[in-house]
Amino acid sequence: MIEFKSVTKRYPDGTVAVDALSLTAPTGQITVLVGPSGCGKTTSLRMINRMIELSSGQILIDGTDTAGQDAATLRRGIGYVIQHAGLFPHRTIVDNIATVPMLVGWGRTRARERAYELLERVGLDRRLARRYPAQLSGGQQQRVGVARALAVDPPILLMDEPFSAVDPIVREELQTELMRLQAELDKTIVFVTHDIDEAIRIGDQVAVMRQGGLLAQLAPPAELLAHPHDDFVADFVGRDRGYRALAFSNAQLPALREERTVRLGAALDGDRSGAGDDWLLVVDDAQRPQGWLDLRAGHRDAAADHLELGGTTACRDGSLRSLLDAALSSPAGRGVVIDDTGRLLGTVTAREVLALIEAERERPTSSAGSTEPLEKSTPG
Repeated sequence: MIEFKSVTKRYPDGTVAVDALSLTAPTGQITVLVGPSGCGKTTSLRMINRMIELSSGQILIDGTDTAGQDAATLRRGIGYVIQHAGLFPHRTIVDNIATVPMLVGWGRTRARERAYELLERVGLDRRLARRYPAQLSGGQQQRVGVARALAVDPPILLMDEPFSAVDPIVREELQTELMRLQAELDKTIVFVTHDIDEAIRIGDQVAVMRQGGLLAQLAPPAELLAHPHDDFVADFVGRDRGYRALAFSNAQLPALREERTVRLGAALDGDRSGAGDDWLLVVDDAQRPQGWLDLRAGHRDAAADHLELGGTTACRDGSLRSLLDAALSSPAGRGVVIDDTGRLLGTVTAREVLALIEAERERPTSSAGSTEPLEKSTPG
């Protein structure tokens, strides 16, 4: 557990970067610091490992004041991931990951074995071990940065906008990978970002900070979306916070409709269109959806290059947001629902999802203004 107790950082010119910050980052959870540029997010993070020394107050790790510890020793016990990965360009990937283990006295063989193990854990091929950072993509470099931070299995991981320099698709993959790793490793993570969507997606709790290093609100994502503390938080979270909140609402699926399907690559036997229904769902041999076929186009087969691929899919145990997104993004107007293996279960319309949302809104809560804890889910 990390505790900030009235922590202030004041520079010699009188600038206050962080002002009397008090918050707790619970053990085994991801605490996200989010806010506009210059609000003290990174300063707060770097005071934890004493890359920046605080001016007043206390930072406690499991009850121990960090000010009384040797700074170098403190840092070796805390993983640190930064933007652009910060890898040593002249060292191979395996030696980058092995850096901290060797600093704390591990032998070269043991350190490299650990590095190979972590490559696989963060989703990278072991064959990349002998390459240099410049030979990897930005997303691969960030995964190496995470692996290096985990090398000596630190209980705490500090992450300073680690995914902001990659494209949106890779960024989402890295967020998913972080959540998967956290489910396995149960670290205490403090994560800095300027992106409220990223904060809401990965955080167990989100600390919204305002200019001057002041804490505006600390809350679980669902509560932050449903009950912003003031106008600043409401504006920062965004006008579409009601839609974002659906990512934290799970509801029993409606009766799914059975969808007409055709196997990928199969020939079409005559006119398959029906009254008011010009779309056919294409699946593979394992009944996994591959895309929609527009029957009005006159295709004679369900070849891959004939498919509309714009629609997303939703898992049966996913959120209302994922269901609604699947329905709205589908060219057929019907959202595709799959099981955990990717197999087709059926489809649902936006009207049916909206009925679920209305039913959820009318469901009584345990107390006025409360937000029941909901399992974090990945928006579709």
